[in-house]
Amino acid sequence: MSTTAKKPRLTTSAMIASIASEGQRVQSAPFGKALVELAANRPEIVGLTADLAKYTDLHLFGQAYPDRFFQMGMAEQLLMAAAGGMAKEGFVPFATTYAVFATRRAFDFVHQVIAEENLNVKLCCALPGLTTGYGPSHQATEDIALMRGIPGMTIVDPCDALDTEQAVSQIADHKGPVYMRLLRGNVPLVLDEYGYSFELGKAKMLRDGRDVLVISSGILTMRALEVAKALEADKVDVGVLHVPTIKPLDVATILREAGRAGRLVVVAENHSSVGGLGEAVATALLTAGVTPQFRQIALPDAFLDAGALPTLHDRYGISTEAMSATIKGWLG
Repeated sequence: MSTTAKKPRLTTSAMIASIASEGQRVQSAPFGKALVELAANRPEIVGLTADLAKYTDLHLFGQAYPDRFFQMGMAEQLLMAAAGGMAKEGFVPFATTYAVFATRRAFDFVHQVIAEENLNVKLCCALPGLTTGYGPSHQATEDIALMRGIPGMTIVDPCDALDTEQAVSQIADHKGPVYMRLLRGNVPLVLDEYGYSFELGKAKMLRDGRDVLVISSGILTMRALEVAKALEADKVDVGVLHVPTIKPLDVATILREAGRAGRLVVVAENHSSVGGLGEAVATALLTAGVTPQFRQIALPDAFLDAGALPTLHDRYGISTEAMSATIKGWLG
């Protein structure tokens, strides 16, 4: 009889956008709390959502400033149009919904109403990439590719609660449209251990490594840090360069770090292999004539399965264990 401990059976709750591991430090609603605090002295900030206040943490803003909160109903195109109109009147709208609805369903309104006129709208969109198990209808695996194609759109992909919290004030100060992938609910807190602070438009080295450089964004920076610790046992030294701003890309820092000889360069992202950080970094490297050994960890160019998030992260190669095995395989 086998004495191997069985893993607990996953329930449907594992399909919901909880990316924290058991026992991991978390911070509740970093986006909502940061926006409430910022708006106390910024009366021009308004909040809009498309029937998803509770699921984007914007309900905290609505409770604090009911006269500055607008519930637009299940009408994402209207949400974008209204946000654009308010920006024209001098307000700074923070508009929230799920990433799939902002990018796929309302793309033309973002493009024409907001971006073409360089309006000061901040789109903060939950369930980015593979952070929900509810299948292709809710998995925004191509959101960065869509937003990267819009001229003048700034794109932010935070790693954790600290990143999210600190990004709020900086995107509010930025003049022009911003698309931020939103981590909501109980969000992991990891970057405070690395003396990190968010700076819009800048990549940050979190740890150095002689064998591998992982260039990552979003929750895959958290995974990359876990991989770096896991591979220490195999005497593999992994560096992690966190790129929270996808557009504009911090090309100078990427070229400096990727240009160091003798390291495998791996771009890791919670996004399709098409049109995201990997392709942006590859273009920057080739354009500058910097040609390290280059690999990519990303979601496949496919419609992904529904299921429990831990299972899907293993299946599609973005769990800590899967990433560690992949990188070890590349090193031979």
